[in-house]
Amino acid sequence: MTDKAEPIRSVTGMNDVFPDAGRGWKLLEEKSRQVFGSFGFQEIRTNILEPTRLFSRGVGAATDIVEKEMYSFRDKSDEDLTMRPEGTAGVVRAFIEHKLHANDRRWKLWYYGPMYRYERPQKGRYRQFYQVGAEILGGSEPSIDVTMITLVDSLLGELGIRGKVTLELSTLGDTESRLAFRKSIQDHFRPKISGFCADCQRRIETNPLRILDCKVDAEKTKDAPDGLDSLNEVSRIHFEAVKAGLKAAGVNFTVNPRIVRGLDYYCHTVFEFVTTHLGSQGTVAAGGRYDGLVEELGGPPTPGVGFAAGAERLISLIMAGEAEQQILPLPPDLFLVAIGDRAKADVAKRMLDLCRGGIRAEIDYEAKSIKSQMRYADKLKAKYVVVIGDSELDSGRAKLKTMSDGTEREIELSRLAEALFA
Repeated sequence: MTDKAEPIRSVTGMNDVFPDAGRGWKLLEEKSRQVFGSFGFQEIRTNILEPTRLFSRGVGAATDIVEKEMYSFRDKSDEDLTMRPEGTAGVVRAFIEHKLHANDRRWKLWYYGPMYRYERPQKGRYRQFYQVGAEILGGSEPSIDVTMITLVDSLLGELGIRGKVTLELSTLGDTESRLAFRKSIQDHFRPKISGFCADCQRRIETNPLRILDCKVDAEKTKDAPDGLDSLNEVSRIHFEAVKAGLKAAGVNFTVNPRIVRGLDYYCHTVFEFVTTHLGSQGTVAAGGRYDGLVEELGGPPTPGVGFAAGAERLISLIMAGEAEQQILPLPPDLFLVAIGDRAKADVAKRMLDLCRGGIRAEIDYEAKSIKSQMRYADKLKAKYVVVIGDSELDSGRAKLKTMSDGTEREIELSRLAEALFA
């Protein structure tokens, strides 16, 4: 006698999604397709595995994602690969590789799928998580930024959670403005950086804007320089146009100069949709403009703007206040009970015909006693049950039972599907 094997558990930070996890997942996918389609976006599906250098070049070698959070490894061909930690870099890689830029048009692309980051697991944050996002490649006009932000606002509205989320808006300006802001942060914090955490001491040289995001030293950064003071005239005009466009579109926002975003590719407009309903995980959707990313990854100069939203966080907001559901199979519209071998063959074929016709039909494949089949139908919470034996097959008629109240009515077997909706 061998010892029973220990059950295999999921990898830490990975989260199973069950069929009855709630209406949130289905609603998110349906509304995303609807909203993106109405704004003229087409779906793109990129690879989960990408060359590691895609993210070190595109996301930024000094970002937390590249330094701490990526799932990277060497494959059997000794190539450095990474499971994608975010969606934009992969979309831009595909845009360049397949020469979409050769078509003189503005590309509107959206995506949905799993991402991977090695972070401390907590509510609303997993190591395998899902994002829905979109990119507009081509065009640097402020009105494109407004379109992207309005798209996100519309999606939140369709999901029924706009009232739980507020939009915070800022700008990093162009390259000149961002470098000026970076220098002002370094000049301000260098004399006292020894009193900050190890991450901030490292970031002061590699990615100083990220000091403003530090949770450990949040109190010490309250007197940090305002990035809006570093804007040149071109950047200021762009930001004013974005604000005016959002006001005209009826999208409410507040300006938050401390939004810097964690990725190196951002410039000009940056934004976050935040909530107070998810504890410390307050950002549910975020993005901004990235005019230099395509060129940085080997493509022609192509302005871009995009966003990404965490699916789990959106769904938590959708499902807030709703009771957690028990994991159960989808209830069938009709359960067919067979009496005898002849009927068993008939209901097996009839069940398949009904399923192909769009009706959820189910049988007990073992087809034991009538009692056990009826018990299984009740367990599945079937809406209707029909019992078929030799007499029913000979007469072409059977009784259709409504399980909720036990009432029965005689129907023609040839019109079984129609009888369900009579």
